[in-house]
Amino acid sequence: MIRFDTRLHALRRMSLALLLGISACSLPQSHDYGHHGYSRHASAPPRLVLQVTVDQLRADLPNRYLDRFGKVGFRYLLEQGMHFTNARYRHANTETAPGHATLGTGADPARHGIVANAWIDQQSGEFVYNTEDDRHHLIGEDPKPHQGVSPRNLLVSTFADELALHTNGGSRAFSVSTKDRGAILPGGHAGKAFWLSRSSGGYVTSTYYYDEYPGWARVWNDTKPVQRYAGTSWTLLQDRSLYLFADQDDQPWEVALPGWGRTFPHAFEEGRLLSVLVSLSPMADELTLDFAKTLMRSEKLGMGEHTDFLAVSFSATDYAGHIFGPGSLEAEDTMLRLDRVLAKLFAAVDEQVGLENTLIVLSADHGGVEAPEQAIEIGIDAGRMSLDFFRGPNPVAAALKDRFGRDDLIIGPSHPYLYLNTQAMAEAGLDPAEVEAFVVEEVTKLPAIERAFSPADLETTSESDEDLADYVRRNRHPARSGQIHPVQPPYWFMHSTEEASKFGLDSLAAIHGSPWAYDRHVPIFFAGHGIPARKVSRPVGPHEIAPTLSAYLGVKPPSGSDGSVLKEVLPRH
Repeated sequence: MIRFDTRLHALRRMSLALLLGISACSLPQSHDYGHHGYSRHASAPPRLVLQVTVDQLRADLPNRYLDRFGKVGFRYLLEQGMHFTNARYRHANTETAPGHATLGTGADPARHGIVANAWIDQQSGEFVYNTEDDRHHLIGEDPKPHQGVSPRNLLVSTFADELALHTNGGSRAFSVSTKDRGAILPGGHAGKAFWLSRSSGGYVTSTYYYDEYPGWARVWNDTKPVQRYAGTSWTLLQDRSLYLFADQDDQPWEVALPGWGRTFPHAFEEGRLLSVLVSLSPMADELTLDFAKTLMRSEKLGMGEHTDFLAVSFSATDYAGHIFGPGSLEAEDTMLRLDRVLAKLFAAVDEQVGLENTLIVLSADHGGVEAPEQAIEIGIDAGRMSLDFFRGPNPVAAALKDRFGRDDLIIGPSHPYLYLNTQAMAEAGLDPAEVEAFVVEEVTKLPAIERAFSPADLETTSESDEDLADYVRRNRHPARSGQIHPVQPPYWFMHSTEEASKFGLDSLAAIHGSPWAYDRHVPIFFAGHGIPARKVSRPVGPHEIAPTLSAYLGVKPPSGSDGSVLKEVLPRH
């Protein structure tokens, strides 16, 4: 049993001991491990599965700041959980939506269909958001084109779906995040998802999930929780002298958001930007925590006959990485604050359900890397390339015009793809494979492109390109991916300008989304429910989490899952 040093928790445990007629000293103080290091789990399944996702959490970061973490956040996972240190995604486009979908389904983007945060519909030429569904608008808002959302773009089932099917609806699934995609995708088709609205400052959902908001959610939103930060500032949690980046609070590549600037403190002024700035800060993680705790209490998760599922995705680490860079004072402070948030989440779960009755898994949707300018400072070749390069006149378009006599063969870029105009090729009687091969040849002449792959390249690749081609192949869905997948060299950024434009910016300090190790390498932790403390260094992948949860609870794996089970997590029979 993990003991949280809170008075309320202590009283609850003391009352339970008195009712059972036992003394506190007779409670188990350690787990009973079998001959091979496996914990002897209780025969009863967990009452709650808690899946935590941290957006843009590179695998080394929990250990990097361990000396300043508390006792029951990351340290609980590192010291009393099972830590898989060598976990890597095996798909190329390491973005938020593909990562969350893979964590939930155990499948690669090629199979679950979420190949990017957005893609281009090749029939209409319009951008499609990963969870876009015009049939289901936000509750309380008028339907608008491209504003509705649901999990229907997810082409396979999730663990949460299979758990609900296994118990004939007895198990309930909920998911919460600052980002809509961070909530919608892990919860799958059967769950109920809530996310933070930058316009209202409350947590919202769509008509896919409810006809109207549950009463507890209405009450929570009516308190206008974002307003509690008005007139305050994001300041350093600890004394500045303790920070690794203490003297680097104003780096030239950092983004100066209106009202924030690039240095501490970052003010939350009353006005139209308040909800936006709060949503981009560590305070959004605090709101996500508070809403998740309210949901857990109100819905009595973990208190029923069947195992319930709660997914919580924290996004502040991703925003700090994009705006200031992973190697920044802001990103460091965000990690320290996240540690406190995790401690409070685990305490709330322990109070309501008991950690011994809860199976916890924590991972990340992708990693991230320092700004190119930081790499250049120590002698690494690095740089930036904006995808806007392909929107206007450029050498690739000019070469296509010279070769094929058409200047409309590229529809446009949408990270990580270049989409070609199939209708224009058909009208001109061009062989698509010939055009694709020519575009690959021209794109790879650019200094910011390491390799580029066409569909044909993914069918026949040289041995030296096997790994990189495999990552790209696992990301490719024929109806959603662009024909050309360019890959930048390590430490080069291929900017997704759509993301920056949401905040009125031209660029971001740092970008992820590459197939390189720093973007694919994430931590995996299992804890609670008698999971033994252990460090596992063999190569594994986040796609193995969903089938492991399925095996642990004895339900069939998600429909698209093809990952192995993490056998170290399972009880030894």
